[in-house]
Amino acid sequence: MSTRSIRCTSYCALVMAITVLISCSSESAAPRMGTPAFYWSAAKETWAQSDYVKTEEHLDKLLAAPNEYTARALPWSLVLTSGMASGYRELAEHFVTGARMNRSDPGSFRRLVSQYRALSSRLAMQSAENFGKMGQLKEDSIALAFGFPKGTAAAVPVLTKVANGIQLPPADIERAQARILERGVILAACRAAGAPDDAARTESILKGGEAKVPRATFLLAIAGELYAQSQLYTSDRMDEPQKVEIFCQRAHDALKDVPESKERKDLDAKIQSALKKTKKA
Repeated sequence: MSTRSIRCTSYCALVMAITVLISCSSESAAPRMGTPAFYWSAAKETWAQSDYVKTEEHLDKLLAAPNEYTARALPWSLVLTSGMASGYRELAEHFVTGARMNRSDPGSFRRLVSQYRALSSRLAMQSAENFGKMGQLKEDSIALAFGFPKGTAAAVPVLTKVANGIQLPPADIERAQARILERGVILAACRAAGAPDDAARTESILKGGEAKVPRATFLLAIAGELYAQSQLYTSDRMDEPQKVEIFCQRAHDALKDVPESKERKDLDAKIQSALKKTKKA
């Protein structure tokens, strides 16, 4: 074998060895499947893609048992599930109005009302259950360890047609659903960041993905979410007064660590009013 051939063979062997080393290094750097690090990384990836269903699943895995990500995963999960629940509630209300307006086929609207309320209820129940884990977080500040959600907080124009009783093609309904969920999550993030309805300010706060807000700010926001979720179960909606009471009680518990303010006082008045109505039912 010539000297040139030997050099070529040695060079190829070196390249292959380096490739193998790089490959092994990349594999070892990736979180092992099923570990908290794996689910945290997966949640961040699906959040960036606005795949909120998958993000919810990953965060739920993280919250199954305390771990090094709990302090960041729990607030994130509460924002996500309450935002999605809010989106589905808003969808249902548009179709309720549409069912009244469409005299020829109200049933198709009502079927979607039932579907969206069921989805909202599942997410609301999950949010209320996870709120029970807030006692694990002892710090005076709460981590909002996620970037600003994609999309816009603006109302979804096509839902005006729904409210007027106009039936939409399935593809349009699917797009409207995606948009309303984005809107719900953005607005929930705004409230959690202490900037209700101010998407621009919230985007600035969440820039970098490692924001922190005062505990009282976050608890006030979650109390508001829990109260709003309680309204899904009123007599004119799902008619489950025991759940109205459960959600309002959790909202009241959230307010215990929130200093006196006009916002706190107004919200507490709504909670107490809702509780009185359940007692009369």
